[in-house]
Amino acid sequence: MRSSLAITAITAITTLGTLGALGIACTPASSPRAPTPVAHVLTYAVVTAGRPSGTGDVRIEADGTYRTHFSFNDRGRGPDVTTELRFDRTGAPVFFHATGHAYEHQPIDEKLDEQAGQLVWSSTNDHGQAPAGSGVYIPSNDELGIVLVHALLQALGQRIHLLPAGEAWIEATTEVEIEHRRLRQIAIAGISFAPYLVWIDDQGELFAYASSWISVIRDGAAALIPSLIAADQKWYADRSARLATQLAHRPPAAGLAITHALVFDSEHRTVTPDATVIVTGDRIAAVGDATTKIPAGAQVIDAHGRTLLPGFWDMHVHYHDDTDGVLALASGVTTVRDLGNDTDELGARIARISAGRELGPTVLRAGIIDGPGKLAAPTGVLADTPDEARAAVQRYADLGFVQIKIYSSVKPALVPVIAAAAHQRGLRVSGHVPAGMNAAQAVEAGFDEIQHANFLFLQFLASPTDDTRTPLRYLRVAERGSSLDLHSAEVRAFLDLLAGHHTVIDPTLTIFEGIFTTDPGEIEPRSAPFAGRLPSQVERHARDGGLDAPGDKRATYRASHAAMLQMVKLAYDRGITVVAGTDAAGLTFPRELELYAKAGIPAPDVLALASLGAARVMGQDREVGSITAGKRADLMLIDGDPTREISAIRNTDVVVCRGVVYDPAELFASVGITPRKR
Repeated sequence: MRSSLAITAITAITTLGTLGALGIACTPASSPRAPTPVAHVLTYAVVTAGRPSGTGDVRIEADGTYRTHFSFNDRGRGPDVTTELRFDRTGAPVFFHATGHAYEHQPIDEKLDEQAGQLVWSSTNDHGQAPAGSGVYIPSNDELGIVLVHALLQALGQRIHLLPAGEAWIEATTEVEIEHRRLRQIAIAGISFAPYLVWIDDQGELFAYASSWISVIRDGAAALIPSLIAADQKWYADRSARLATQLAHRPPAAGLAITHALVFDSEHRTVTPDATVIVTGDRIAAVGDATTKIPAGAQVIDAHGRTLLPGFWDMHVHYHDDTDGVLALASGVTTVRDLGNDTDELGARIARISAGRELGPTVLRAGIIDGPGKLAAPTGVLADTPDEARAAVQRYADLGFVQIKIYSSVKPALVPVIAAAAHQRGLRVSGHVPAGMNAAQAVEAGFDEIQHANFLFLQFLASPTDDTRTPLRYLRVAERGSSLDLHSAEVRAFLDLLAGHHTVIDPTLTIFEGIFTTDPGEIEPRSAPFAGRLPSQVERHARDGGLDAPGDKRATYRASHAAMLQMVKLAYDRGITVVAGTDAAGLTFPRELELYAKAGIPAPDVLALASLGAARVMGQDREVGSITAGKRADLMLIDGDPTREISAIRNTDVVVCRGVVYDPAELFASVGITPRKR
């Protein structure tokens, strides 16, 4: 599904188009100049995990009009956007028109025009106007890099007011010489959770946006992507180390005492009032009552009756930047399972977290295996033969991975080969159900777990000839999921099969809620509690809407999402283990738990499955998952009682991860999220 990184990358790809054409040199703020009209064309390549996946071109007309086109294909998804853009003498946009479709093929029709001294804009998700000169309009669907960088480099103090809202500023610029090219790395802050890095050349033209997943780079220069990624990663790593120093609060040697807490027992799903918990180092030293002796010199946190929970587990993430770890901790997530990533990059991130040079929870790694082809996963290892499949499993096992994730293009015949090799090394097996199989066949072939609730529905809604590697895998469920009789003999037999094999399900309900239920202009449910508190472009993109739903389709899609909730509740009632995973950043996790409660799972059970239940699935329940003496000190202090109202989990006041104390308000502030109202 679409990840937080995907949003950033897609924005980059569909918006960087004419940045270079604007002549973005370091023009002093005192002498701004408009871009010089030149009959010129710049071309770019889009590269996904080392493979060409799209193109871009920028045409600068003699009259100063810029025309761009960008498109790329990400396993059947991806944007295709055409724009027309004109600027005033200072380089601010006065006309903009974008058409085409966005990542999930939602239609795009965004316009900006200057009318009688007013900038007037409209799109599928917002509209408004402001006096010309009162700020720089940032288009929602493309041209972000164009307008933003150009305006920032000319602005006094390199800071500008944005329209419709917010501010942006240049946090840093760095001159770098790579392969005999003089380039400038620019870090733009204020628009997203993390500063946004772009590269321009010595002529002031866009050179690249680079990442291990997807990059946009000047045609013919793809060989430089690894060097650009390395430079970007170093910049982010240095910044992460500074944040870790500021925001990780280590208790004194005498330890930490949390007193007068309502302690949640994840084993028995009960609460104990007026309890005291003592932490020494990274371990829970004691769990007692109000009479428990507090070590001399210990840091004391008086809970005043607030609820103390074991740290949560997000069982489905793809960590791509340092803000993912910050958002997780701020949301009370102290352990995550990464289900597919760049092996070297994730390994380096885990090493930084372990050394205290980056903020983040404990990370367990699953290695992704896919089959070759145009719809292959953008990260992971490709296997086309039994020997290649076994070799991939052995490599992941040797590197300390705990799980194998099978992806959609794996040949069905290779599934039992991968499962046998993984189980022999003590690794779990999960994944997408490969094209040509159904969920029952995958379980019988060795799956221990199924990712994404849509595959539970495709068991009944897809035929053997349907290509479930494409968007059909969720479109079919959106269109027909609500019509599936969940009480039929076929569904009951399928759930019996899952229960009999002790199969775990990782539903990621929040992802489907966003794409099934949300119209353009509506804020997606996972972001709604943060409305007005998010960085400007994050909040704006939270209103992009889900799948295009003409006519009465939205009602059908919403009913299908309701059916997903019902399926999860039926599975839970049948004794099938459910784990909470988001396939997104930490902000999403509370909504995932709210949806389980909405489905009818009692709140104490939801809290237990998100802590001790997840630890048991991963065989770590002796180490973590409950507030028990001797276990790892992963804790969260909540203002409220989530055993009665699950949404109280949003009110995190204190988080303890591996014995280190964090203030969620400080963590949120570091990624541009303003404090919650109390």
